[in-house]
Amino acid sequence: MTTQQTIGFIGFGAMASRMGDNLKKAGYALVAYTPSGKGGDGSTPFLPSPADVAKKADIVLVCVPDDEALAAAMYGENGALAGMHANQLLLNTSSVSPEATDALQKAGQDKEICVIDSPVSGSTPEAEAAALVILAGGDDALLARAKPVFDCIGKTTIHAGPSGSGARLKLVINGIMGAGLAAVAETIAYGLAAGLDRSMLFDALGEVAVISPHHKRKIRAAKEGDFTPQFPTRLMQKDMRLLLDAAARQAVPMPTMAATTQQLSLTRRAAANEDYSALIGVMEHIVANDA
Repeated sequence: MTTQQTIGFIGFGAMASRMGDNLKKAGYALVAYTPSGKGGDGSTPFLPSPADVAKKADIVLVCVPDDEALAAAMYGENGALAGMHANQLLLNTSSVSPEATDALQKAGQDKEICVIDSPVSGSTPEAEAAALVILAGGDDALLARAKPVFDCIGKTTIHAGPSGSGARLKLVINGIMGAGLAAVAETIAYGLAAGLDRSMLFDALGEVAVISPHHKRKIRAAKEGDFTPQFPTRLMQKDMRLLLDAAARQAVPMPTMAATTQQLSLTRRAAANEDYSALIGVMEHIVANDA
C-alpha cells in the first residue's frame, strides 16, 4: 500500500523508531517529537512540541513509557491534543494505566478526537519485523480507520473490546510474561545450586514445551550473559506495578504478581536499563558462590 499520509510520532524510542521504519517502507511520511528534541537518523523531521507534530500529521501515534510521560505529551498548550482537530485519529501504543487510558479517551471525546488505545505485545525484534500484536480498544469503525497503520507495524490486531480494553489486556499479557520469567529465573537458580551443569541446564530449557518461545529467547541470551535491552527492566517493573494497582482496584488477589514485582524491583535497582531477563543473572549471582 502506498499513501501520502503523514504519521506524527510522539516518542520515537527503540520501539517507535522501528514502527516508523516499517511505516516509511509502506509509503507514509513521518514527523516526530521526543522530550530531548533528538532522535532518529536524520531522515525523520523532529518538531519542537507534540502540538506541532499533531498539526503536521494526519494520524498521531504516541509511544511513551508511562502515565507521567503520556500526560506531559498530551495535555497543556504544547500537548498533542492542543494541535489536533476534530475527527483526527490518535493511536496510543503506550503501556499505561487504565486510568490514564480512560482520561485520554475522555479528553479526546471532549474535542471530538478519535482515540484508540492500542498497546503492542512484542519487543524490539517484533517491532523491527513488523510482527507486533496490536491490542486495540475502540469501536469497529475506528479500528477500521486504523487498520492500514496497524497492518504496517504488526502481524495481527486483536480487538480487545471498547475503549480502554487494549490497555487492560496489555496488563494481563505482561503479568504473565513477568511471572513466567521469574519462575524461569528461580528454577535456574535452584538447578545451579543443586549442581546441574550450567550449559546443559540452559540448553535443556530451550528444548521443553513448558517454556514459551519468548522465554526461550531470554534463556538463550542469559546463557551468554547478554542482557541487551529488548524490554528494559524499568518498563517491565512499571507494568507489573500498574497491574498490581489495577487488580487491587478490582479486589483481585495477586500474590504471584506481587512477588514478581518485588523481584523486578530488585532487578531494576541493579539493572534498570538492561533487559528484564537480567533477573536470571541476579538469581544466578545469588547462588554463584555456593559450594
